[in-house]
Amino acid sequence: MASRSYGQYCGIVTALEQVGERWALLIVRDLLVGPRRYADLKNGLPRIPTNILSKRLKELQEAGVVRRVPLARCGLVYELTERGRALEPVLLALGEWGFGGMGEPGPEDVVTLDSMTMAFRTAFRPEVAAGLPPTRYEVHIGPAALNLSIDKSTLVVRPVAGGPLVRGVDGDLAPEADADLVLVCGPGVREVIAGTVSPGEAVETGLVSIKAGAADLFERFAATFHLDPA
Repeated sequence: MASRSYGQYCGIVTALEQVGERWALLIVRDLLVGPRRYADLKNGLPRIPTNILSKRLKELQEAGVVRRVPLARCGLVYELTERGRALEPVLLALGEWGFGGMGEPGPEDVVTLDSMTMAFRTAFRPEVAAGLPPTRYEVHIGPAALNLSIDKSTLVVRPVAGGPLVRGVDGDLAPEADADLVLVCGPGVREVIAGTVSPGEAVETGLVSIKAGAADLFERFAATFHLDPA
C-alpha cells in the first residue's frame, strides 16, 4: 500500500488508498450481491484485464476488504469481510449521485445482473414500500432478468429462473408465473425511475412493455423505485 500512499493522515485518504484504484469498487459492488468465483468476477467485468483483476483482489484482501473462502459446490470464492460489507451505503450513495450524470448508454456499455441488482437496491425507497402491499416484480433489461420481491420495507433481488425474455416476443413465463408484474425494457426505464417519463408514457412510447400483470402496478413500481436525476 505504501507505493500508493498520498502521504496524508485522513480517513478519506485511507479509503482511497485501499479501494480507490480503478476497478476496485466495481469488484466490491459485485461482491455485495454475493460471493463470486474468480471466473464470475471476470465475466461480470468483461473489460478488466486478468492481471489487474488478480492484483485488485490481492490488494483488497491485504486491506481486509475481501477474503477467499471455500463454498460448497463452488470451490474457493471471494467474499466481502465485515469491513467490506460496510461499504454498501457508500456504494449506494455513489450510485445515487452518479445517476444524474449517466446520460445515454454508449454502444459498448454492458448491463450485468450484478450491476442491475445494485441499481435497483440504490433506487429502492423503503419508506414508500412500507405503505404498499407486498409485490413481486419481474424485470427484463437486455441480458439481465431480475425478480424484485418487496414486503413492507424489505427488498430481495435475485435472478429470474428462466432467464431474460426477448424484447417484443411473447415467451413462456412459467418459471416465474407468480410475479405480479412482468416488465421488458431497455435503458429507457431510467426515465421512469427518474420521474421524467410517466409509466403510462413509457408504455405508450415503447420504452417499457408490460408482459403480464395489471398496468396500475407499474405506477407502484415507479413510486417504489425512484431516484432524482439532480
